[in-house]
Amino acid sequence: MLSNLFKSKSLVVSYELFPPKTEKGVANLMKNVKQLMEHDPDFITCTYGAGGSTQAKTLEIIKQVKAEFSVPVASHLTCVGSTVDDLKKYLQSAKDAGVDYVVALRGDPPEGSDSFVQTEGGLGYANELVELIRKDFGDFGIAVAGYPEKHREAPSMDVDLDNLKRKVDAGADIILTQLFYENDDFFRFRDQCVAKGINIPIVPGLLPVTSLNQIQRIASLCGAKLPKAFVEKLAKKDDPEWQFEVGVSQAVEQTQGLLEGGVDGLHYYVLNKAGATKAILAAVDIASVRAK
Repeated sequence: MLSNLFKSKSLVVSYELFPPKTEKGVANLMKNVKQLMEHDPDFITCTYGAGGSTQAKTLEIIKQVKAEFSVPVASHLTCVGSTVDDLKKYLQSAKDAGVDYVVALRGDPPEGSDSFVQTEGGLGYANELVELIRKDFGDFGIAVAGYPEKHREAPSMDVDLDNLKRKVDAGADIILTQLFYENDDFFRFRDQCVAKGINIPIVPGLLPVTSLNQIQRIASLCGAKLPKAFVEKLAKKDDPEWQFEVGVSQAVEQTQGLLEGGVDGLHYYVLNKAGATKAILAAVDIASVRAK
């Protein structure tokens, strides 16, 4: 079980992938996963497209990852566009495919929509999805999302934390956070969770920056803030190598700070590429950290 994994290890390391659109993309992904395996991840997750548009591809990818690299795998699952029966069918398919864990999410509104609309016969909240998984597919480990800077739709941090508590009380094993770039935001969030009675592992989600334009676009979509000095340094040169080096350096410093703060794990959004995450884990000598 996922909860036992965190009890048995001082630090859990995981990666998140997304399903490529082409066979060439899948081949490239597998080459990158092979490189990332050098740092012995404890599990690998895979997202799927809006409204479940790549669910079949997601299962294909994580089946292949598990078969080739013998590592536990997790599928994302959202409520968007699915009835309860649809969700159960997917969960059964995931179980049949050998999936170990599920990242249970409400999901973002479909493209072109400003707000989430519950599908008729479906679920409206992530805690309901957690309850469904716990009731009918209890062998799955369950991860849920947390937001160190508040979910962009939540009216306040307190409301957002109450929503998270409902997911935890429904049976979540761990919390994976959305990306952030100020460690103080994570540590504040962790303290707030404890104050709410949330006592499961809280794992920081990290997205190493390799392109200023790319991270500005991603941050704007999820509501994460980028430190001014970091952006200014990235913008000094419109050069991919410079931005890669600056991004990795920042991520190394951020990772070291999180390790010093006693985090339960590290979850890297690798964007299907190995270079940045490999460089970060090598720089912090993650093998030695995990051996302590």
